[in-house]
This record gives sequence, C-alpha cells and structure tokens, in this order.
Amino acid sequence: MFVIEHEGKLTLANSGTVSTSEGTDSQPCRAVIPAVQAEDLGDAGFKQCYGTHLAYMGGAMANGISSPAMVIALTRAGALGSYGSGGMSMAAIEDAIKTIQQAIGDKPFAVNLLHQPGNPDNELALVELLLKYGVRVLEASAFLTLSPAIIYYRLSGLGTSAEGKTIVRNRIIAKISRPELATLFMQPADPKMVAELLASGLINHEQAQLAKHIPVADDITVEADSGGHTDNRPLIALLPAIIALRDRLQEQYGYPQTVRIGAGGGISTPQAALAAFQMGAAYIVTGSINQACVESGTSERVRQLLAQADMADVVMAPSADMFEMGVKVQVLKKGTMFPMNAQKLYELYRSYPSLDAIPAEERLKLEKRILRKTCDEVWVDVQAFFGRLDPKQLQKAALDPKHKMALIFRWYLGKSSGWAIGDVPDRHMDMQIWCGPAMGAFNAWVKDSCLESPENRQVADVARHIVDGAAYLYRINLLRQTGFKMTNIRENYVPQPR
Repeated sequence: MFVIEHEGKLTLANSGTVSTSEGTDSQPCRAVIPAVQAEDLGDAGFKQCYGTHLAYMGGAMANGISSPAMVIALTRAGALGSYGSGGMSMAAIEDAIKTIQQAIGDKPFAVNLLHQPGNPDNELALVELLLKYGVRVLEASAFLTLSPAIIYYRLSGLGTSAEGKTIVRNRIIAKISRPELATLFMQPADPKMVAELLASGLINHEQAQLAKHIPVADDITVEADSGGHTDNRPLIALLPAIIALRDRLQEQYGYPQTVRIGAGGGISTPQAALAAFQMGAAYIVTGSINQACVESGTSERVRQLLAQADMADVVMAPSADMFEMGVKVQVLKKGTMFPMNAQKLYELYRSYPSLDAIPAEERLKLEKRILRKTCDEVWVDVQAFFGRLDPKQLQKAALDPKHKMALIFRWYLGKSSGWAIGDVPDRHMDMQIWCGPAMGAFNAWVKDSCLESPENRQVADVARHIVDGAAYLYRINLLRQTGFKMTNIRENYVPQPR
C-alpha cells in the first residue's frame, strides 16, 4: 500500500511503481505500508526451532487445564502448545503425552515442569518420563533456583554432529519474572551440578563438556502480571530489562544461538500482542484466556465465570505448593470465597505453632466454614495422599506440629482447584480459579463479537484473532504516523466469524 500526495492531500493507492524520476502523471509517494501478516510477527528463529507458523505459545496451566485437546488444537493452528502437568499423576501425564503424540505425530509440543522445591524426586520422575517418550520441549515455571532434574533434561540431549557442531535435542522455555532467575537460565549449567550428574551416570563426559558452551534455556518467557504464580510485574518495565540482561550475557558467553526473549502475562488482545512484539518480544504467551476456551480441562461453570470477569475481578491468594513460604498466586475473586478463605488459613498458620494452639472458637469456625470437616478427618485424607506420593512429609509432620498444620491447610488449597475443574456442587464458593487481569481485557475486547460467548471460544480461533489483529494494527499504526486521516478506516480490530 502506498501513501501518496494528491492535490495537497494524502490518499492511498494499492498498486503502482515507485520511481526516483518524475513523470507527467506521477504523484509524490510519502510512505510505503508493507503487507504485514500474522506469520511475519516475532522471531523467525523461534518459529523454525519449534516448527510453528506463528510466534505464539499457549502457556501451561496446571492440573491439566492446558489439556491435550488444547495442545493439539494449538499445534494444528501453527502455534506451540504446552501441557499443564502440574498436580497431575505420572500415569495421567503419560496418557496425555500419548494422546498428543498420536494426534500430531512428531510435531513439537511442550510439557510443563512445575518447580517442586520440597519434592525433587517428583521432578526427576517427570523428566525421566519426558525422555522416555522423546518429548523435546520443556516449559519450566515457578522455579526459585535451578534443580538437578532440569539440568539433567537439558544436558542429556546434547551431542556433536559429524561436522563438530553441538546438537541440542532437548529445548527449555523458562518462565521467569526476576532478573536473578533469568540469569541462571541464561548461563551455562552450574559446574558442580554438572559434575554430580556425571558422577551419577545420568550424563556422559561429552555432555558435561558441551554444557560449558550453551545456556540452560533456549527461550525465556518474561512473565508479567499473569494468572497463577506471578510477581505482578509490569511488562513494559520488565521486558526491556531482561532483553538488556540477555544482551550482556550473550556478549559475555558468545553462544552460537542467542537466547530468545518472549513475553507473557497480560496478553489477551491484539493491542497487547503488538506492544510486546514492538518492544522486542521474540514470541508471545497466553494463559488466562485459554482457560475460558472450550478445549480447556476445566468445567463449564469456570468458563462462564471467566467470561464474565472484569480486569479488577482478580486478587492474590496463598498458593498450595509453596504455602509455608508465603508465595501467592493470582486468582479470580468474583463468584468464589476461596481468596478470603485461603488468606485466613495463612493467617492462622503464621499466628499459631500448632492446631492445638488455635483457640477452640476459632478452630470451630475453621472446620465448619472452610474445611467443612474436622481437622482429624482432613488429616486422614492427608495421610493417604502423602503416604502414596511423599511419605517424608508425614515423617516431618510427626516431629513438627506446625508442619502438620500446614499440610492440613494445604489440603484445602490443593482440593480447591480440583473443585473448580470438577464443578463440585457443594464447593462452588471454594473454587480456586487461576486468572490474571488479561481475562477482563479480553472480555472487553470481544464484547458484542463472535467470541463473546464462551461456547464460541476455541483456542486456535482466539490465537488467530489476536495475531491477525496485531498485524492489522501494525499497519494501521504505520499509516497513522504518516499523517493520513483515518476517515472510513476501521482503527480497531474486531473478531469476525471465520
């Protein structure tokens, strides 16, 4: 598209020839607006690495909310999907991997490794499962520091080609919101940890040597104000800082392949997607909005609540997996009492050394209003759960009454997300629904459009509208900068039925 000057006014032309010489019928060309498509946005290296057409990723949501159906739909649409393995049993994860691989063949997809500081054996078991089935992309999230399991996954895929070049088979996309954690993922693996893996026989000498020359992660997703685990950081401040950090580390280590920096958290509209790309994001990641799509592994009730959410309908609440550390997750507050109940549990945990120290009246309220069971009844469930998965927790609780109290409180926090997914009738007010303000922004954008109803929200369709809209707005912005008057030109992208 050309912006030309005709009789003192700017007008548009869709065809013609630009020349440095003036002819009798020539008109001054003031600008050329390129034909930008959704496939042109983002980093070409990301798309080549993961076999996608779009620089777009559906981030993992735990408990299988990012379901096999969602991963399959995103892959078929030319994006990258990540299965939400957090909180799922190894058997369920194995079934999900088989389902995905049967549907998409050898196309890349990711499986989430959710950091478990208190259960490194479970992290290692998941990595072993991924290696068994040849899953070549791992999305790392909620990490506080690097663990042996994630380093093992990375290094066990290293090798050397006939030409002497390093082959990297196992890719890591790390979701971070702090520079110090980003640094760990963008540096080579800790030599001490590499030595321990070598001594244990999990990696070989060649892999230990190659580890010195590559970063732990191929891609870093800068996670801003997102649902679930988040530091609520503004993307506009965080993304440039991490890009600058990446550039300094690249200069220091001289990697053959520069670490790519993507953006997630708060991205749910074409405007937000375009802003991320314009700030230098190699790819974008969506989350909360995918939970409201028909392929998500949650309940219809949750999808309806999400479709009604506004940007202010979210709040931070104590998390189940890092409860004792005071770590919080961002959740929906509209239509549920979970945030208030979870905060009450944390206040009790901070205030008392044991369940027996809680005043009788306070304990009665706890059991009737929140747990809806006696603490002794909950403890029976807790023993059965950790007896199967992590007996060390029960051993610690036998010696530490405060830890026993934490496990009982974590029972509620852990069950609450399952109550949401399963639409448990008598637990509607206890549902934990991970959600960020992006959900409200999305609902405002699609109001009165084909995507307003949650029944019409398919994850691939949502993705395509966001990136198509971003490409459209990119051209509109270029046109606006020429001084062209936007009369009769739609300046916003509105989803239309396909």
